[in-house]
Amino acid sequence: MSIRCAECGQLGAEGANYCQRCGALLQRPEAVGEPATATYRMNEDTGELVAVEVGDAASRGPALVIRSGAGRAGESFPVDHERMSIGRRPEADVFLDDVTVSRDHAVLIQRGDDWYLDDCGSLNGTYVNRSRIDSQRLQDADEVQIGKYKLTFRAR
Repeated sequence: MSIRCAECGQLGAEGANYCQRCGALLQRPEAVGEPATATYRMNEDTGELVAVEVGDAASRGPALVIRSGAGRAGESFPVDHERMSIGRRPEADVFLDDVTVSRDHAVLIQRGDDWYLDDCGSLNGTYVNRSRIDSQRLQDADEVQIGKYKLTFRAR
């Protein structure tokens, strides 16, 4: 069953999750109200993956959860520093290994009680809710796109 995109009106391809024209998530009637992201953590003792509810990813504080990109959907990064680097550099707090991501792509910074995402002059840009940004205050459930990765910011 094809679904029409609520953002741009494009008819989605059979079985597609995202609009081919604008990249918006295609909402299936039966999926409304269900979580769109599966999140897992690794059991440190056994090495097995254990399912975690997306809300649980932010239960101890804010988190970035990968929604899509490089087969890493569901992976989460707790936001546990006042400043977290995001990029292709292996030392980055949020390491996104793909050529579409700059080495020092963006930084997540706490300013007062709010979290801001700042682009670090990346080649492909940083997007929040499909708008290119230089600096943006993040709110719960904001969609962040860095290169081919789409992440969701989860506030506490």
